[in-house]
Amino acid sequence: MWNIPNTLTTFRLFLIPIFLVIFYLPYSWAFFAAAFIFWLASITDILDGYLARKLEQSTPFGAFLDPVADKVMVCAALVALSSYYQSMYMTIPALIIISREIVISALREWMAEQGKRGNVAVSNMGKVKTAAQMLAIIGLIWQYDTWMMYLSYALLYIATFLTLSSMLQYLMAAWGELTKN
Repeated sequence: MWNIPNTLTTFRLFLIPIFLVIFYLPYSWAFFAAAFIFWLASITDILDGYLARKLEQSTPFGAFLDPVADKVMVCAALVALSSYYQSMYMTIPALIIISREIVISALREWMAEQGKRGNVAVSNMGKVKTAAQMLAIIGLIWQYDTWMMYLSYALLYIATFLTLSSMLQYLMAAWGELTKN
């Protein structure tokens, strides 16, 4: 159970409270440090899946924990950013992204109960969405300069569009099962 990929996933969960504490520290370096921790957690997300496949160390525990760690990490960051910015331009995309994660998690669980989990497997669009989301969040945390903020907001809105698009894609793939009598 405690192979390299699962250890990386667990490490990502361990980083979440550290990220939150540092994000709220009243020091000039706090946002950079929080962005770095979020970046590090994002890298572990990429590495754990790659290593699980490469080293043939996929486990049921890892298959369960990896998406949980991803969702908790992203949701924690979006809630912290919404709290910090206190703007509808941050809160609305954050709410859409968090809501989508809940809907798709429930859909995947339900489809698994129907024996149709493969119909709602992770798609390439979902991976692009995740990359845009992670980059946007890192930039919004770091707040390095004006152009980075504009770029980060643009990426956040691209991620939000991809979030809605991928949600529709998953719902359409499951529609036949959802509408059965």
